[in-house]
Amino acid sequence: MHILWLKTELLHPVDKGGRIRTYQMLRALARTHEIVYLTLDDGSATASERAQAAEYAAEVVAAPFTAPARGTGAFYADLARNLFSPLPYAIAKYHVPAFTDAIVQRSTDVDVLVCDFLAPAVNLPPRIQVPAVLFQHNVEAEIWRRHAEVAGSMIARRYFRSQWRRMVRFEGEACRRFDRVVAVSDQDAGHLRATYGAGDVTAIPTGVDLDYFEPSVRGGARSTELVFTGSMDWLPNQDGIEWFAAEVWPLILAGQPDATLTVVGRNPGARVRALADRHPAVSVTGTVPDVRPYLRRAAALVVPLRIGGGTRLKIYEAMAMGLPVVSTTVGAEGLPLTEEAHFLRADEPATLAAACLRLLRDPARAMALGTAGAEFVRSRFGWDSVAESFATICETAADPARLQTHGSQG
Repeated sequence: MHILWLKTELLHPVDKGGRIRTYQMLRALARTHEIVYLTLDDGSATASERAQAAEYAAEVVAAPFTAPARGTGAFYADLARNLFSPLPYAIAKYHVPAFTDAIVQRSTDVDVLVCDFLAPAVNLPPRIQVPAVLFQHNVEAEIWRRHAEVAGSMIARRYFRSQWRRMVRFEGEACRRFDRVVAVSDQDAGHLRATYGAGDVTAIPTGVDLDYFEPSVRGGARSTELVFTGSMDWLPNQDGIEWFAAEVWPLILAGQPDATLTVVGRNPGARVRALADRHPAVSVTGTVPDVRPYLRRAAALVVPLRIGGGTRLKIYEAMAMGLPVVSTTVGAEGLPLTEEAHFLRADEPATLAAACLRLLRDPARAMALGTAGAEFVRSRFGWDSVAESFATICETAADPARLQTHGSQG
């Protein structure tokens, strides 16, 4: 197949969940299919990062793009202007006419178009001239609804509710435009069908790089370290770790005074960095070249998310290495895991602290849980099989028999 792949960013450095999923998928697809990667380019990528795109695409087409940095005057001016837009800000900021022009020009000689994440869809022309697939890593509107639920002030709640309503409208319209919609869990697929009336929705599983995240030998001194991994410039991760540090961590220290917590992830803001100053035995690493050393030395991974959508790659990465996982319901949603067999689930501060303490105090239980998780993930969720499922969906969309009815889109 000849695939036109739409994305709002280059993939290197491959350091956050959405990039990891796309990178692993494309790298597998590129072995047998030709990928033209159409993206926005804000000029921040290095020459090396641009060159590395050859790992997943035969050709890269970039449309110039400028977005104000978060926290600047220009950023807040953009937010103010967006108050009068029907589009949510997370979508409107990616509207680039040159991207639309490139879609029109490059879609004439491909078999299928893939819109990776929802944001590139804002640049689609009124009529899509080729079979088209929307790859939904999350149900985006659900993230904004949950933001509104946990917002700490009335102004924040009103803002997030406004963004949620706009996202529901845009996401629903987008899902109904495409020939096929790909979700990352059965739960998300059901939501897209029921809420938006999306017709042809298929779920593919979350994958993991089984060669990279190899099981580690755990022995020697008992670890009392908990670890959290994730992109710290993503609001759900920020909210989750700040809530955990404030509400759960003091309870863990009361029961295990020598416990430590390490927060590992790119671009932590001032509020996250300050956790190390405000809370005993908490450290914040910032960007690291490799998360595996932190996973190897920890007693457990904690995933205390209250906001989010899609599925968390970090859980499968930890499980593939044999590290036990403690997660909220939101953190583990969409993954076909069995509570107590594959991970521990808790949602309230007291129960979340108790689950962490169980693993810190009982190394045998922690090892058994980690072993069971590793066996489950490693037997089912390698990226090659996930990419094969995705390729089948694209091939079905590109079937010539379907082209006869494709012109009904508008």
